[in-house]
Amino acid sequence: MPTVNANGVALGVESFGDEAAPLMLLAGGPTMQSWPDALCVRLAARGRRVVRYDLRDSGESTTTDPQEPPYTLRDLATDAAALVDALGGGPAHLAGTGVGGMVAQVAALDHPAAFSALTLASTRPVAPGKPDADLPDHDQATMRRLFAVPMPNWADSDAVADFAAARAEIRGDDPVAARAIAARIWDRTPGAAPTLHMANQLGTVFAKLNCKPRWRERLPEIDIPTLVVHGRRDPFFPVGNGEAIASEIHGARLLVLEEAATALPEAAANEISEAMLALG
Repeated sequence: MPTVNANGVALGVESFGDEAAPLMLLAGGPTMQSWPDALCVRLAARGRRVVRYDLRDSGESTTTDPQEPPYTLRDLATDAAALVDALGGGPAHLAGTGVGGMVAQVAALDHPAAFSALTLASTRPVAPGKPDADLPDHDQATMRRLFAVPMPNWADSDAVADFAAARAEIRGDDPVAARAIAARIWDRTPGAAPTLHMANQLGTVFAKLNCKPRWRERLPEIDIPTLVVHGRRDPFFPVGNGEAIASEIHGARLLVLEEAATALPEAAANEISEAMLALG
């Protein structure tokens, strides 16, 4: 897959649809594989240019040191705005899932002219770490089970895929889909270093990333059409996080996927795409 230079870094991208169509930019969570193929294809078939991309230190984007990232969350937000400019499709509909949803919130706040609509999926309005008192934290029983899964040999692609499938089953996600996505992430990880494979599979850079200052209190400043998508059964960022975001962004629509957990399921591609397209 190609890369695009934006904000002084190379970002791995994959495009769907007509390049002359309105742009939808999908920020990885942290890799582009967080966005289902079926969703990208449906959006493109409905007249959108869909570009999903890898955040820094994931996929085919610039890799520095996931343990000591020399950039901040606000730099990642600037990447999104710069990528819109580099692709020539602004203002764009920006979408982010998981940690990419945090990037998308800050990008919409810091670079409002770059974006015409916003979709936030499976995310929350505060940085990784302990959440605000009114927000539900990770389900602790689920987290204990996740941490009990032995780390794989990160140099063994089959072991990594098995690890991803086991963790997906604990979260309530589709283990078959998780296995396939892990294999794709493996194939797109630059170099053979086990530490890089672990960082790409687990998104460990976000545990080290400077995410200050807080942005939750600024959410009412967002004045573009906004969709919040969240799985009812999400144990990682429970649905109360999505409900909080939707209540704090004026006019935001909340779409709760009743059967979904953390990952965006392929089966929900039609429902999600219709809701995203309704934003304009």
